[in-house]
Amino acid sequence: MSTITTGSLAKALWPGVNTWYGKSYNDWKEEYSKLFTSHKSRKAWEEDVLVSSFGLAQLKGEGAGVAYDTMQQGFVTRYTHAEYALGFVITKNMVEDDLYDVVGAKKASALARSMRQTKETIGGNVYNRAFNSSYTGGDGLELCSLLHVNVAGGTWQNELTTAADMSEASLEQAVIDIGKWTDDRGLKIAVRPQSLIVPVDLDFEANKIMKTEYEVGTANNTVNIVRSRFPGGVFVSHYLTDVDAWFIKTDAPDGMKYWTRRDDAFTTDNDFDTDNAKFKATARYSFGWSDPRGIYGSPGA
Repeated sequence: MSTITTGSLAKALWPGVNTWYGKSYNDWKEEYSKLFTSHKSRKAWEEDVLVSSFGLAQLKGEGAGVAYDTMQQGFVTRYTHAEYALGFVITKNMVEDDLYDVVGAKKASALARSMRQTKETIGGNVYNRAFNSSYTGGDGLELCSLLHVNVAGGTWQNELTTAADMSEASLEQAVIDIGKWTDDRGLKIAVRPQSLIVPVDLDFEANKIMKTEYEVGTANNTVNIVRSRFPGGVFVSHYLTDVDAWFIKTDAPDGMKYWTRRDDAFTTDNDFDTDNAKFKATARYSFGWSDPRGIYGSPGA
């Protein structure tokens, strides 16, 4: 166990220090809530189960019997809540002799910052691994795939047939692909793009596309239709690590999900034998997806 002693912050015991810096940086506003829909959980895990719908009605001849369809259970997605924790220990001497309250003044905010960024990182990694076949969903495939499976048969895709960098043309194709989506039995569904999600590296390019009235980078007097198809605009995530991957969050229900089993909890205690002060923070939650139709993406060219 690491313990903060008078030797850890020796300068805090001596007068003459003008400023202690390194713990007072500003943080980005909460981002995971823009990437996932939040839910509360009361169980060790949560499961979402796909159920197939009915197909098209059949032509019925005069006097003939009605064709009956069936419904069946499909893929099961389980969200198993993991616990994350962090803490620190301070000796009583350090607390007593700290002339600047270096450890004490911001101990709670420093722990909260670590817990918050852990949550953002875990959530961001769902997107960072979207094209990685080692991280799969209920249908046994990665989040963004060309071969998502229907329980009733056939496949569908939520990424470009040929991976491409973000551009006006690739976004147009993505919107077209989303407009052709069907349910598990092939019935058309009204799923629409909501927001364009990009890493910091694509911030300027994405906003040029979304805020330019006419075709981007040309002298053509042609209206830029793409910008009107994203009511949520551009969202820049600071926790996306692939510099040219981009995503479209849709309004499909039961897509990207964040489950809270236990909110961040901060507790303190003192060790009887050593008089050391202990501080810790814990939380339980999970991130993932049920219906991959909640997202469309490209890893870039």
